[in-house]
Amino acid sequence: LSLSGAEKCSSLQPAAFRKYRKLNLLLNALDRLEVRGRDSAGIQLAFVLKNESAIEELVRRIEETGWGEDYRRRTQKGDLLNRSIFISTGPGGHGGGIHVAFTYKTFSVVGELGRNVADLRQVIRRDGILRLFAEQASMDESAIAHTRWASVGSITEENCHPVNNAAVRPEPPVFPAYPGLEAHISVVLNGDIDNYPALRRDLEKDGEEIAPDVSTDTKIIPLQIEKYLKAGRNLTDAFRLAVKDFEGSHAIAMQSNLEPGKMFLALQGSGQSIYVGVSEDAYMVSSELYGLVEVAPRFIRMNGDAGSGTAGGQLFILDQDRGGGSKGIAACFYDGTPIRPEDQNLQTAEITTRDIDRGHHPHFFLKEISESGLSVRRTLRGKYRIIDAGSAPPQVLFNLGEDIVPASVRNGLQSGKTQNICVIGHGTAAVAGQAVADALAHCLKGSRLNIQSRVASELSGFGLREDLSDTLVIPITQSGTTTDTNRAVAMARERGAQILSIVNRRQSDITASSHGVFYTSDGRDIEMSVASTKAFYAQMVAGQVLALYFAGLLGTLSDEQIVRRLRHLESVPQCMQRLFDRRDTVAASVKQSVGKRYWAVVGSGPNKAAADEIRIKLSELCYKTISSDIVENKKHIDLSAEPLILVCAAGNPDVVLEDIAKDVAIFRAHKAATVVFADEGDLRFDSVADAVIPIPPAPAPLAVILNAMAGHLWGYYAACAIDEEAQLFRVFRSRLATERTRKGKTKLSIFDVFDLMADVSFCRIINDFYLLFQSRNREGALGALGGKAIADLTLLLKYASGKLPMQDIRQEFHGQEDLVHPFDLLDEALGTAIDELTRPIDAIRHQAKTVTVGTSRREKELGGVIFDLLETLNFSAKNLSYRNLRTIHRLQPAAAAVRGYTVYSVGGLDEQGHPGPDATIAVCAKGGIALRMNSRAEQPTTLMGVKKTIVSTGHVYLGRGKTDSSSIMVIPLQGADGRTGNLLLIHITFNENLSGPEKIEALGHRYDDIRNLINEYNLIWNDRYLEGLSLEFLFSEPIEEIARKIQARRSP
Repeated sequence: LSLSGAEKCSSLQPAAFRKYRKLNLLLNALDRLEVRGRDSAGIQLAFVLKNESAIEELVRRIEETGWGEDYRRRTQKGDLLNRSIFISTGPGGHGGGIHVAFTYKTFSVVGELGRNVADLRQVIRRDGILRLFAEQASMDESAIAHTRWASVGSITEENCHPVNNAAVRPEPPVFPAYPGLEAHISVVLNGDIDNYPALRRDLEKDGEEIAPDVSTDTKIIPLQIEKYLKAGRNLTDAFRLAVKDFEGSHAIAMQSNLEPGKMFLALQGSGQSIYVGVSEDAYMVSSELYGLVEVAPRFIRMNGDAGSGTAGGQLFILDQDRGGGSKGIAACFYDGTPIRPEDQNLQTAEITTRDIDRGHHPHFFLKEISESGLSVRRTLRGKYRIIDAGSAPPQVLFNLGEDIVPASVRNGLQSGKTQNICVIGHGTAAVAGQAVADALAHCLKGSRLNIQSRVASELSGFGLREDLSDTLVIPITQSGTTTDTNRAVAMARERGAQILSIVNRRQSDITASSHGVFYTSDGRDIEMSVASTKAFYAQMVAGQVLALYFAGLLGTLSDEQIVRRLRHLESVPQCMQRLFDRRDTVAASVKQSVGKRYWAVVGSGPNKAAADEIRIKLSELCYKTISSDIVENKKHIDLSAEPLILVCAAGNPDVVLEDIAKDVAIFRAHKAATVVFADEGDLRFDSVADAVIPIPPAPAPLAVILNAMAGHLWGYYAACAIDEEAQLFRVFRSRLATERTRKGKTKLSIFDVFDLMADVSFCRIINDFYLLFQSRNREGALGALGGKAIADLTLLLKYASGKLPMQDIRQEFHGQEDLVHPFDLLDEALGTAIDELTRPIDAIRHQAKTVTVGTSRREKELGGVIFDLLETLNFSAKNLSYRNLRTIHRLQPAAAAVRGYTVYSVGGLDEQGHPGPDATIAVCAKGGIALRMNSRAEQPTTLMGVKKTIVSTGHVYLGRGKTDSSSIMVIPLQGADGRTGNLLLIHITFNENLSGPEKIEALGHRYDDIRNLINEYNLIWNDRYLEGLSLEFLFSEPIEEIARKIQARRSP
């Protein structure tokens, strides 16, 4: 109702309600998919009006309302923009009707979380024209939406998805399979089309021209589909053949008026995902599962790696007119081999809308930390009862039934048959296992049980005996599907071990192999963030409860002692909330220290487990290789690196804390930055640490949980701080692309590069960023950026702004291209910097693609009689200095023809490339009129005269030949070592038909020299003075002679 702008339900007709509901569901899904801000988003609603005459009535009402001009502007043909409207020119299929598509887009360089969807909702809510169309009876309704970080193309309205098949064409296309229809093909893309430049060139050869404002590689998709439609293919075949042409990992969704009511999907590679949600009355498609669970918890996941023969990738077509479920899905591989989806292939999502609601938190990771106290309460709930008997000591009754601790486990412990307890896990669960093993050892002291923790794969690989009937294995796992843990469990059980699992998820794989299962929280506490937090805390609490229960069984602790420890456990949620409420203090400590390049985490005693866990989270969140150690050991290792050191000190005894304080002072003396997690009120670290984060007091080993939580919060804010630096580069990269588009320089030739380098306003943008970049680097804010990226950016920013000679760029950046373009290299380096600094927070880089840097091979840029001759003689742009490239490019229009040429080899130059007395020259090859001319260099001879000057300066020479006084050009050609290895002497004929401005352009600086000398004669310059003077004269004669002739022509 809110989205439609209607004031009350009765004013919204059923037909409009259905359309706005689709839009609202898609916008909800976009909100969930934006686990962090994105720079652009778009949505398109398409439908077919049942009554073809309705369009006339709608246009009349639009004109009466005063929206006629806006409607005409929005329905203009072209690339999709915000509020674009497409109205088909022919019948929409399925018995007629007019096809309509409304598109909405938004973009912002600063991808603030939630902004995109809020903007889209606002513009849809205010669109009265959409409201009029939505009220009409319609069929074949479908919608697509997309959100992204731009990886190819600038952040502009035109580049937002969806993108259509509009192009500049000599004539409208014809589609034999759809006579009389105008095709409107809309596409969204995740991933990249790696061969986009080559495909674009092929289309442009056929007369298709993409508007310069559109620079996204997605644009090639609808145009490639259209290519096959023009060849007579139907839409299904055209879509399949087009996606088969694309290289790279991609996920594509497409809809078209040619076959309304259908959604075309393609997936290739493993970099992206497509989930097809199936409900009774609709299909919902999403790149992530949490994008569709509101509508369709049952789904099929496409497999981009599966293929038939050599053609990988899958193609799905969803048809709303074929009946629901799998019946409405037609599928095949990219080579056309059919796939038959069945209802039994449908999976059911385990997550719900409750799990994927971030609330007011910007990331799932932070939301899940905020819920940690609730997870601990649920883990404790119903597991025991404390009986207060007045003056008598309290008693405890545990409620761990056969499903948790079966009789075989209890009997084994009480009878002494069980002699070993081994806690296993992987990753974070292995660290939880270490803490649980510490708790078991502490509570069961004196029981003679051998208690240890091991990584699961270490147990299966090296710790198994043939008979494990005397062993209780306690595997810890969040999902219950960890392969290494499950394998170790299966092997241990086969050897007679008892299995008591601590697991987060009900009905997971490991439960079938377990004798008993202790579920953390309520057995379905879903974590959306890849980096686990609340499950980790709950696992340690569950292990504590088990340890106290076993202590009661074996009598190693009295009821009074057990009750005291249970009371401590009950206080953990309150302590966690207090710590969470201090997260601003944690965030402030990050800003003081995150710039350090090397990090370490230390903790002693039980807190070593906290240090190990923090190391994992910092690695997952911040992409750092981090060491973890005992506090006392750290002063012997790595301090020369001047690292950042997180110290887990809270909960330690006073005698240990005194030693830790001394160690922290040592760290600081070696210029390490130290952040200490210390008990509230403990002031001993204030004078020796860079930052102290107060932790609510809790006895060991419960302080391990709070130290770990503080480290998790610190890691979260550290990752956010690093990601903020990526935004600096995103904004600059987008601004450069926008300026290039505004100046018409989207496809840069080497000569456009020179124009941009001479553009004062463009260079100011680069210089301003350079100063900001250097300032941030000096402050240490870019510590997460690799040394190569910093060095490359520093150099390329100087090259792009003209502060360094372009001649040196070839030596700095070696490549396969003849011409090295600083702006392309700068764009690539900025992409690398963004990639290195981007931190997805709720995902891990090797599990979630961030930014892809695209490069492309350039088309041939150099042409004309002089460059063509160079190519014929097997020379390329690599043999020319950038100065000479510009000179030849400027002179090219003035050269009408090449009459002949001589190629000389040059030798005997010194190490700097200068010609000394031993320098030589010899003819290598001749052509044209030069074949009839003799040269003193027919045999190797001493380099002298004008040619020696040309080699010394390295500049192109234009003048007259001494034999016949004809016009010649001499070009120095560089070898691989950068020294002049050849001279090319060309006999040229000038193009005397150049206009005045063209003549001035060709003259270059020579024009300025002529004009300045005329001014010296106290004459006012006029460009008409050049009229009647031949190019041969202007280029060959001395400036003084030209000025005298102009002066003489003006004399009476």
